[in-house]
Amino acid sequence: MGLFDRTLEYIDQLQHAGTAAAVCERLLSVTSNFGLTALMAGTVPQPGTPRGRQKQHVMLCDWPGEWLERYVARNYVDHDPVVSHMKQLQAPFQWRDASKNALIDKSSDEVMGDAREFKLRDGLAFPLVTLDGQIVMVSLGGESVELSDAEFGMVSLASTYAIGRAMQLHTKADSVIDHIELTARERECLQWAAVGKSEWEISQILGISEHTSEKHLLNAKSKLGAANRVQAVAEAIRRGYIS
Repeated sequence: MGLFDRTLEYIDQLQHAGTAAAVCERLLSVTSNFGLTALMAGTVPQPGTPRGRQKQHVMLCDWPGEWLERYVARNYVDHDPVVSHMKQLQAPFQWRDASKNALIDKSSDEVMGDAREFKLRDGLAFPLVTLDGQIVMVSLGGESVELSDAEFGMVSLASTYAIGRAMQLHTKADSVIDHIELTARERECLQWAAVGKSEWEISQILGISEHTSEKHLLNAKSKLGAANRVQAVAEAIRRGYIS
């Protein structure tokens, strides 16, 4: 079975989970195979938000409790390089990339050092747009994360789908799916994007220009209300455009 078929199998299992907690539990049962054993999802509070209100921004959490308490008490959200990198990149990435690319100051280094105390040495993070247009920051972490490029794509897609599903169940907004019209080309481009093809590769497969394939994907992303290409694919799967 190929990686994409395995991803669809995971997604089918997640779709049948009846509660947000069950979705998160099933997701972690998959991601733990790659060292990702803890989960946090929530909106990012504005700088200066009182610490007592920061927990209100947490939507889903399977994080070490003591680490969450310390993170809030020390206002780490304002210094976390993973959060800063997510705001800039708007696409899935590993924590190690944030540490490499960000200007790590003493406060940022303290955040990552304290995370390691709780066996959170590396992870996967990505942004997600909710039904009401909020940006949710999602982070999966663990002590020893091992992902090939192909596995990174698979875990990113399955995680994006799972968190979207869990938030729908959490807010009880799962009953109605608005109809969205995707063109035949937009669907084709999304289907090839789902198996990891780049805009250039899609253009070669479909006999169109790279600019045109990029435009189709951007249009599809906009129609689906997605923050990035991975969320667009996950939303297309949820709506039955990809199977």
